[in-house]
Amino acid sequence: MERKVALTGIKPTGLPHIGNYFGMYKPAIGLARNYDTRYFIADYHALNSMRDPKKIRELTYEVAATWLAMGLNPDKSILYKQSAVGGTFELTIFLMAFTSKGLMNRAHSYKAKVAENIELGRDLDDGVNMGLFTYPVLMAADILQFDSDVVPVGKDQAQHLEMAVDIAQTINHNYGKELLKVPAALIRESTGLVIGLDGRKMSKSYNNTIPLFLPEKKLRKLLMKIVTNSQTVDEPKNPDKCNIFALYKLFTDKEQQAEMRKKYKAGGMGWGSAKQELFEILNETIAPIRQRYENLINNKDYIDEVLRNGAERASEIVYKKLSFLRKEIGLG
Repeated sequence: MERKVALTGIKPTGLPHIGNYFGMYKPAIGLARNYDTRYFIADYHALNSMRDPKKIRELTYEVAATWLAMGLNPDKSILYKQSAVGGTFELTIFLMAFTSKGLMNRAHSYKAKVAENIELGRDLDDGVNMGLFTYPVLMAADILQFDSDVVPVGKDQAQHLEMAVDIAQTINHNYGKELLKVPAALIRESTGLVIGLDGRKMSKSYNNTIPLFLPEKKLRKLLMKIVTNSQTVDEPKNPDKCNIFALYKLFTDKEQQAEMRKKYKAGGMGWGSAKQELFEILNETIAPIRQRYENLINNKDYIDEVLRNGAERASEIVYKKLSFLRKEIGLG
């Protein structure tokens, strides 16, 4: 039986941290077990705010190397650059003909920019380019071109998928038939809040992240900066109110967690020892991924080959979809 299609995209915005690993990369790679998977690097989306050619090129390599280091098999899944599949942009023009300006006015990214301009007393559309304004339409094309069945999303991305559904339904209703498959959201199973060094949600905006590919010595040094309370070595400690233990749970099974809990509650373990145990288990998990990443990022010819092959496979699928659409709408 033909497998359903799952699509995942990510903008090239820099190397991932532990929060990205559990929140996006790991579950997205896992989809390949049950779905026909496509993964794309959204370099044209990035162009809306990033204008340095060298930076975009390097960040694109970093994202590709990250996917491959995480275990993406380019023979079984499709990995490609958005900009390398020209059909995506033809489909975008078609979708725009059925997308109301009112729908775009409600897009979170646009509304956030307008709100910022109001707060600063600037013109409402100051700094708004059409790439930002029509961002959801291009994203809809990314999704609809493959007849995607599911798109894994978090809360911050749910609106974009809803807009893709709205556009697809409008077109299908106009032509009285299903020209575009209506995708469904695949809500990511939450790993719970992945906290940063200071106990807040791990985020680059808080400068509290644990980079995934940090060298071993730097990783240990960084983990030693995790914020703790002032309890002494001898005092029993509450693991459920500890930043160290919250991270430790992400990398361990129930048996390991139970053993660590005993150490917390018995007393006699200082924060330095707890951080060392976290470092050892965390490093054990990510060291192989880090090594694969380092090998890949130093072999850009291989990455180019993977992305080129991925773009060819993606383009073939999209071309067939566009040929079908052109005939159905009277252009073919």
